[in-house]
Amino acid sequence: MQRLFSTFADGWPGGGLFIQRVLAGGTLVYLEIACLTGTQVCPAVVPRTIGAAAGILLLAGLWTPVAGVLVVVVEGWIAYSSPGNPWAPLMLEAFGASLAMVGPGAWSIDARLFGRKRIETSHR
Repeated sequence: MQRLFSTFADGWPGGGLFIQRVLAGGTLVYLEIACLTGTQVCPAVVPRTIGAAAGILLLAGLWTPVAGVLVVVVEGWIAYSSPGNPWAPLMLEAFGASLAMVGPGAWSIDARLFGRKRIETSHR
């Protein structure tokens, strides 16, 4: 993972990536819950379920590039196979693509697992 991103953004940029991950992941999970509870007409149950799994990964910041690409594929599938307004899936597709390209940020499990480590040595 460290080879994909030279750094994991911290500070304001890291906060922006965190907000982007929460918005995209939360929306994907919400849409799956609405689909399963029947509050929304959902012709594409399988892609919504895969999208919700990718949303959970985005919320945690785990395997963010993989989850972002998965969101792009699933939301593209939903946008082109479901009748109606394609703008919400296309917006989520753009969120997934940007997260796959930019990375998860410092406030993620990816940064804890794969980020640069600082080794402290004692001077004697």
